[in-house]
Amino acid sequence: GCPPQQDEGLPVGLSAISVPWKNLGPSKGNRKSPGGLVEASASWEEAGGEEHPAAAPLDVSRLRSSSMEIREKGSEFLKEELYKAQKELKLKDEECERLCKVRAQLEQELEELTASLFEEAHKMVREANMKQAASEKQLKEAWGKIDMLQAEVTALKTLVITSTPASPNRELHPQLLSPTKAGPRKGHSRQKSTSSLCPVVCPTAGHIPTPDKEGKEVDTTLFAEFQAWRASPTLDKNCPFLERVYREDVGPCLDFTVQELSALVRTAVEDNTLTIEPVASQTLPNVECNNTNTCALSGLARTCHHRIRLGDSDGHYYISPSSRARITAVCNFFTYVRYIQQGLVRQDAEPMFWEIMRLRKGMSLAKLGFFPQEA
Repeated sequence: GCPPQQDEGLPVGLSAISVPWKNLGPSKGNRKSPGGLVEASASWEEAGGEEHPAAAPLDVSRLRSSSMEIREKGSEFLKEELYKAQKELKLKDEECERLCKVRAQLEQELEELTASLFEEAHKMVREANMKQAASEKQLKEAWGKIDMLQAEVTALKTLVITSTPASPNRELHPQLLSPTKAGPRKGHSRQKSTSSLCPVVCPTAGHIPTPDKEGKEVDTTLFAEFQAWRASPTLDKNCPFLERVYREDVGPCLDFTVQELSALVRTAVEDNTLTIEPVASQTLPNVECNNTNTCALSGLARTCHHRIRLGDSDGHYYISPSSRARITAVCNFFTYVRYIQQGLVRQDAEPMFWEIMRLRKGMSLAKLGFFPQEA
């Protein structure tokens, strides 16, 4: 039942025709009888003319159906391959998108890490600079305090009497020397005290202090006010003695052109919270209140070798040598008065009084512009 195979090189109609072969007899007879060949040819044409019209449409339909099957199968195969390719392409696109997100995340993390490292480095540098500045500031303050303490120790050595009642220092108490050793003072004579053991001389007893070394007499009213203050030392400026000193010496000496800063300086001196320090070659940044060529108190253009600090404030004010001398003179007076109040000065009334007069003289001279020139 299989359809006949097509012969190569033959027409479609001819290749599908089954030709019945007739026995033409021996070949010898055929060669002898050409009419037989013509007969056979006619028979072939007759047979072919009968079968060819029916076989041709059948073969064309078969070819068309086979071509459609092949075309459908090829189309399905191509669709499957296209689907696979699209699926693989989609997977690759998803993988590329995921890798791009990973790369973007890594770049962001790297950028944040770099920024964090730079910020941390800047923070460390800033903290180191702040610590260095604080250390330098503390060092300068320490040197200033050392200078102040050295000055106070020097003052104590000259002011504090180290003798005891059992073994007095006669060189510091000339009144305790015998008449032959003591000798008269220049320009005056003195009667022997009958109450040398009394630490306070009552002004109502009519005692007048001995003139100083320059022979200047003392105001008895002022000495009486001093005696009353010495009996109960206080820093209250409302007492008659300190009120006079404030009015005549302290106030004028600390009366500068810049009134607001002058009031702050006066308060700091009274509270013992003012610091004077020399100006270093390199000053700390962002802590200065003015430049080194203008005095903050007088407002005049002066070369300032020192600066002051009020209390615990970080701000500094440059001051001229004249302003420094006036502040120093007032500070010396208050230092001595505090020593008396604290019981560190064990002198009689007269030496103590003349020392106060000397300090008052220093304030007056500083106010007038007479002060030791710095080297």
